[in-house]
Amino acid sequence: MVAAVVVAVLALWELRLLIMLLFFSFTVAAAMRPSVEFLYRRRIPRGAAILLHYAVLAGAIGLLLWAVVPRAITQVQTALGDAEDETGFKGDVLTWLNHRLERLPRVEDLFDPALELTVLGFEIAIGIFFVFACAAYWVFERDDAVRLVTSLVPRGHRKTVKDTWDLIDLKLGAYVRGQVLLILLVSTVLGVCFWAIGLPFWLLIAAFAGIVEIVPVIGPLTAGAVAVGVGFTESVEVGIAAGVIVLVVRLLEDYLVIPHVLGDAVGLSPLLVIVSVAAFALLFGELAVLLAIPLAAVLGTLFEVVVLDRDPAEQEVPTVLFPAQDAETR
Repeated sequence: MVAAVVVAVLALWELRLLIMLLFFSFTVAAAMRPSVEFLYRRRIPRGAAILLHYAVLAGAIGLLLWAVVPRAITQVQTALGDAEDETGFKGDVLTWLNHRLERLPRVEDLFDPALELTVLGFEIAIGIFFVFACAAYWVFERDDAVRLVTSLVPRGHRKTVKDTWDLIDLKLGAYVRGQVLLILLVSTVLGVCFWAIGLPFWLLIAAFAGIVEIVPVIGPLTAGAVAVGVGFTESVEVGIAAGVIVLVVRLLEDYLVIPHVLGDAVGLSPLLVIVSVAAFALLFGELAVLLAIPLAAVLGTLFEVVVLDRDPAEQEVPTVLFPAQDAETR
């Protein structure tokens, strides 16, 4: 038994990337399943509804590439050039920004001069295809998987297992939809405000601030510090204005947006969220940061049901864009 456990643990460790991608696909499926079922009840086949979701996502990415990326590239090139010419505090800030930009993936890393996929580009393409293909299949096969699993447990625990699975699914879906809304909202509002006060590299900083919303507490503080630091390289007034804007947006987000939009989607304390993000990043790398909070939410829900003996059917169901009944398969 000891040898079997050791072999199983080693096998899971070697397959950790595959398991992470599979869990990511389950999370994507949980996020779009309510809207797929919403369309299905209006006589749109589930397959067509899933394709519609992916088409909207592809269109949004195309619009982003057309509207944002050229301006972002211009700002990146400006930052790289200014970092070589400036000294003092402004030079230190631009040098730091330069180092962060140089760590970003470059187009030449994905394509060779003949515009053919490199090994890295091929691996990324396969990973993306795997995630979205598994997410689509999971929308169809989730209910069958639930019935199979519940049939393997004693009859008296089947309802608890099913309710726990449904609660986890609802939490994951609500978290993903809420995070997407927060990223879009924060990036848009900060981008407009930073542009209005003349903050250098306003587009890059606003996009960065939206993305780091994934990491609670630490992410917004880092984004605010970057905005203020870059603002002071322009003038004291711009730095103070950037700080005030970040503070106001953060207060509105904490006291108005999150309680009414995201709510208590994952049911985790801020301290537990920070520890989970740090632990998963150290164990599995930077990619695991995206899955740290969903995984922590799954473990927290299982702890409440198994250890604290709480009834999952009585837990408050999170609502983001779709009410709880829209997340149930008809």
